[in-house]
Amino acid sequence: MEEMGRRYRDITGRGLPYLVAEYGLEVAGYGYCAPYRARSAYRYALEDSVYVRHDMTGRGVGKALLDELIVRCEALGYRQIIAVIGDSGHAASIGVHAACGFLRVGTLRSVGFKFGRWVDSVLMQRPLGAGDATKP
Repeated sequence: MEEMGRRYRDITGRGLPYLVAEYGLEVAGYGYCAPYRARSAYRYALEDSVYVRHDMTGRGVGKALLDELIVRCEALGYRQIIAVIGDSGHAASIGVHAACGFLRVGTLRSVGFKFGRWVDSVLMQRPLGAGDATKP
């Protein structure tokens, strides 16, 4: 709880969106965008994180969260949004990002170790607003 609170304060303190999806009276998922990198050159790029409760998958919760994050980040003037998906076998996450206009731009092989096995990171990217067509 302490770590989640710290993340929430950090994200919202930067003026970035942190959303919670409810289904009935329960939390179904949440999503937020954080700076992609700390260096100044990357100040127009964000990385999204979307999490859906296991028993709430397949109901459009993830897509609704991601669609709203995109709208809010475009309104804030950001130009790129990047997804770093922590397992190339995570078809649901890859699919929801593709449905929201993200393109798969790369895969980092075996860079994570969880659930007793090596996992890839899938990189997906989507332009926001004018993207790279104009200077910020």
